[in-house]
Amino acid sequence: MQASFYLPVRVLFGRGVIMANPSYLTIGKKAMIVTGRNGARASGALDDVTRVLDGAGVAYVIFDRVTENPPILTCLEGGALAAREGVDFVIGIGGGSPLDAAKAIAAFATNPTLSAKDLYDDAKRIHPTLPLVAVPTTAGTGSEANPYSVLTLPDGERKKTFKAADTWFRTAFVDPCYTESLSRETTISTALDAFAHALESYLSPKSSAFSEGAALFAAARIWDVLSQSPATFSPEMRDDLMAASCAAGMAISVTGTGFPHPLGYSLTLLDGVPHGRACAAFAADYIDYNEKAEQGKARIATFAEAIGATPRVMKALLTGLSDVSFSFTEQEIARRVELVKGAGNYTNSPYVLSVEEMYDIYRRLFLKKK
Repeated sequence: MQASFYLPVRVLFGRGVIMANPSYLTIGKKAMIVTGRNGARASGALDDVTRVLDGAGVAYVIFDRVTENPPILTCLEGGALAAREGVDFVIGIGGGSPLDAAKAIAAFATNPTLSAKDLYDDAKRIHPTLPLVAVPTTAGTGSEANPYSVLTLPDGERKKTFKAADTWFRTAFVDPCYTESLSRETTISTALDAFAHALESYLSPKSSAFSEGAALFAAARIWDVLSQSPATFSPEMRDDLMAASCAAGMAISVTGTGFPHPLGYSLTLLDGVPHGRACAAFAADYIDYNEKAEQGKARIATFAEAIGATPRVMKALLTGLSDVSFSFTEQEIARRVELVKGAGNYTNSPYVLSVEEMYDIYRRLFLKKK
C-alpha cells in the first residue's frame, strides 16, 4: 500500500467557522484581502473577515481586481501593492480564481523585483511567500487544500500552474453558507470541476491510499447531488458539495489532474466556457480512452461502483451537464489544441493521449459540419 502525502493546511469546516475561530485569521499586523469584484461581498464572507480583523485591530487593504482565470499580470500588480503597503499576510476570499491569485500575490509581495515569468523560476524567487489564509466561496476548485495557482499568461491564451513549497494556505475556513448566493448554473459548474478532480485523481498513476479515499469521498457526495438534477440546492446539499470540493482538492494535491483540464483550458480562455463545464465536456473521452488501458478500465469500474453508477451513466450525465456545443473549423481546432498540447497532465492517467488523439477528440466534438 502507498500512503505518502503532505497536507500542511489546517481545514476548519462548518457554518460560522470564522467567528468561532478568529485567532486563525488574525495571524499578522496587516493583511491584504484578495477578492473579485462581487463574490466575496455577495456571499457575506468579506463582511465576516473584516469584522474579525477590525475587532482584533488588524489593519488591511483590499485588492478586489481578480477576474476569472486570473491573469498573472494582475497578480504581479497585487504583489507590488502588498509590498508598498507593508502587509505581512494574505487572505484569499472567493472561488478558485481569487484563491489562486492570492498564492501568486503572496509570492510577488516578498519578491518585488520579479517579472511575471520569473514567478516560475525557483532560482529567482528567493524569498518565501507571505503567510496565506483561505476563505473559499465556491465548491469547486479545492484550491484551499492544495498548493496550485493556475494563472493566465500575458498572451491571454494559455494557463500555467505556479506551485512552491510554501504556496499552501496555513488555514482554510470552509463554510458552506458562503455558497448560498451562487446561481444554480455556477453551483453545477463548480461541482463538475470538483468531480473532475476526484475522477482524474483516482485514475492517476500517482494515486495513494490517502488520495484515493479523498477522491471517492468527494465523488460519491457530488454524484449524489448532481444525479438528482435539483432545481435548487438545499443547505445539506451545499454542505456535501463544499466538503467534497475540499476533499477533491486534497486528492489532487497528491496526484495532480488529468487531460480534461488542459483540453478544457482553451474552451475557457478562448470561448468563455466555465472551467467545470469545460472539463466535463471531455469526461466521456477521458473515460473511453482510459478504458483502453487494462488498469484504467478496472479503476473506472471501481470508481463508478463506489458512487453507485456505471461508466455509461457517468458519461451521459457529465456530458449533459457540461452543455458545451461549438462548431469550429479545422484552423480553429488547431489553434486550441496547439495551445495546450504540451501540458504535463496528459501523462497523468493510465492511457496517455497522443497529439493526434487530442485533435481527434476536438474534431469529433466540435468540427463544423460541411
